[in-house]
Amino acid sequence: MVSRALKRRGALIGVMLCIAAGAAQPASASTAADASGRPTALRPSPVHETEQAVARSLASSLRNLQWRAQVRSAALGVRDVDLQNLAAGADGPAAGHLHTSVTAANRRIVGLKGLPASTGSLLRLRLGAPAMRRHLSADATPWVAVAAADDHARALTAYDSRGRAHAVATSRVPERPLYILDVDVSKAHRAGLAVLDKAFADKGLDSPGAASANTAAAGWWATKVTAVEVKDDEEPWFKGAAEMFSLVTGFGTDGKARVDSVDMPYLDYDNTVYSPNQILVNWSTYKYNLADVVMMEDDDGTNYKALAQALTTALLTVTDQGAYIPLVNAVLSAMPDSWFTDDPDYVESWYTLSKNSTGRLNGASGNGWMTVEPYFVEQF
Repeated sequence: MVSRALKRRGALIGVMLCIAAGAAQPASASTAADASGRPTALRPSPVHETEQAVARSLASSLRNLQWRAQVRSAALGVRDVDLQNLAAGADGPAAGHLHTSVTAANRRIVGLKGLPASTGSLLRLRLGAPAMRRHLSADATPWVAVAAADDHARALTAYDSRGRAHAVATSRVPERPLYILDVDVSKAHRAGLAVLDKAFADKGLDSPGAASANTAAAGWWATKVTAVEVKDDEEPWFKGAAEMFSLVTGFGTDGKARVDSVDMPYLDYDNTVYSPNQILVNWSTYKYNLADVVMMEDDDGTNYKALAQALTTALLTVTDQGAYIPLVNAVLSAMPDSWFTDDPDYVESWYTLSKNSTGRLNGASGNGWMTVEPYFVEQF
């Protein structure tokens, strides 16, 4: 069955007016399709394969009683544990080997995600779900699994302390205590947005150009999000809270396409209304009284360097024709199909947001809504 994200993408692009924009789409590294167009099984990404190797090593290391107790204490103490720091404080040859493996894996993952080396440790460990706490007794030896690359996976592969693989159904939270290994998406997300912003700046896609008549000496007009909700954030129980961000696109006052990344760290869960009072658009940097918004959810396999390259290549081909044209199509067309199933997931988009937009705005794909209002930011 075609995934919800891919069906949304096909339906959305099918009804939109296409514009000439976008780089050639590279072949997906994680999906393939048969002759009928149905996607076949996902292939593990290099990031996921690296995590799997660490998960097997960690599961085997839990045979050591002292180390197992140390991991248990850490997992019960905080929601997410920095695995490299935890392994650094362990004793014994097995733990030392684990620390070496985790350190090497972290370096590899940082590179695969297109992030600078200064990003640091990304691998984290957490208890699979809060309900497992009561089953994590001192004599329990938890299995270790990696959050599946496919959000709609029916099972996770978990490893026991003897290195044996087990299929764990994702339809419900298992009673057996399970450690989930994944990437610290929040940390990677912050570093990744910096990569995007730098790429946009290097290509002149964030430059406001000459002073705009929309800019008043006493301040500038903005659009503020007063409430927002998404119906499906693409995050099942085994992946925890989502990491959301939006790309706001339009034409700068110099007539060139521009894009601003807007972090939305509060959007943790779907079917929840958030009231952030967050500035979404700074209208003083736009030529026209219109902009578009594409909301996305970050996953651990996201390569921000590749994402930045695809976006900048696509947007640089769009020129100002003297009238506003939507740029959502250019953003969506720039992304390989795999980015609509995972790493990162397309969530929602809004067309022709204006400086005077007020009230509830439903997204183009019916997966989310937000209420907005004009807001004047005064200068001191």
